[in-house]
Amino acid sequence: MIRLVNQMLRQAVRGSASDLHLEPHEDGLRARMRIDGTMQSVFDRRDVPAKRVVSRLKVMAGLDIAETRLPQDGRIALRLGGRAIDVRLSTLPGHHGERVVMRLLDRSGGLMALDRLGLSAVNAERLNRLAALPNGIILATGPTGSGKTTTLYSLLRLADRRERTILTVEDPVEYDLPGISQTPVNPEIGLTFARGLRSILRQDPDVILVGEIRDTETAQTASEAALTGHLVFSSLHANTALAAVVRLRELGVEGYLIAATLRGVVAQRLVRRLCPDCARKAGPTAQEAAQFAAHGVPLPEMIGHAAGCEKCDDTGFTGRVGIFDILEIDETLRAAIDSDASEVTLREAAGPRPTLMASALMLVAEGATSLAEVRRVLGESP
Repeated sequence: MIRLVNQMLRQAVRGSASDLHLEPHEDGLRARMRIDGTMQSVFDRRDVPAKRVVSRLKVMAGLDIAETRLPQDGRIALRLGGRAIDVRLSTLPGHHGERVVMRLLDRSGGLMALDRLGLSAVNAERLNRLAALPNGIILATGPTGSGKTTTLYSLLRLADRRERTILTVEDPVEYDLPGISQTPVNPEIGLTFARGLRSILRQDPDVILVGEIRDTETAQTASEAALTGHLVFSSLHANTALAAVVRLRELGVEGYLIAATLRGVVAQRLVRRLCPDCARKAGPTAQEAAQFAAHGVPLPEMIGHAAGCEKCDDTGFTGRVGIFDILEIDETLRAAIDSDASEVTLREAAGPRPTLMASALMLVAEGATSLAEVRRVLGESP
């Protein structure tokens, strides 16, 4: 059993999986891992006793193996192939036993150069400008798993100057950042994002990273911190850059405070890169050409399609690349935010600007990804 669990974890780390799922069912146990945002099967076997596998993992995470009726959360620290891997484990009781999901964090990663994120030269210049600001709030938005934390860490590296003190409050601390003080939240003892942020403000910081703005108190405290001369980076769940303004309003932040503190919003998604060894090229169809025309992106002569080979495990993709919509708040937009304008009015105030779909289509034109992959991530909407 110990060998089986170790082998599963090794396979997940070798495959650069972000999550490992163990799902007991009436016939046995199924294991799957999430690689590049999509689920891939590890095994589905009848001869594996699910309870013993779950018990082994709970022992490794320091959880109560006798308690099977309540969800539990724990952590496993591993060293595999010379890499420090932090495993966040979560159990959930089910009809056929406890379901286990493990989030794998490679502590050696995290800090990436802007060109590796997939940023164009124009967007990289915008991020550099935002990171150089003396105060204000800069938000990264997008669904879970869209790379917000990686972008925020890269922004921290841009903001890292010898003259500046940088402090973070995160849930959890995903990667170790040298020279930066990082604080993990612990709701069980009352250390929430809001309380951690208030404590950080007494530590004389210049730049603050708040892992996520989830509630009114955190949103209010972050805005006040930006108003008092601090540069605040954080993430927020919103579908578009302008929707972040509406989301802050929903959290109870006044329009005048948003207008005074918000400096920029980075909306992003991750799409899989086409495997360079097996990607096939074909001329665009009339429907594909219409999509490029609708978003004002020049139509390429050929576009890439996924095929599948041994090197990419027959998926047709290797790795992922970001698509970005970076919104800088100018005076026109600030006035609209101050007057509590609707999202439609905000869009008019922002003027014509590239959408996430337009950024994605540019990657398709470059041959980095496929149109089918873009539709999977963004849907058919603009």
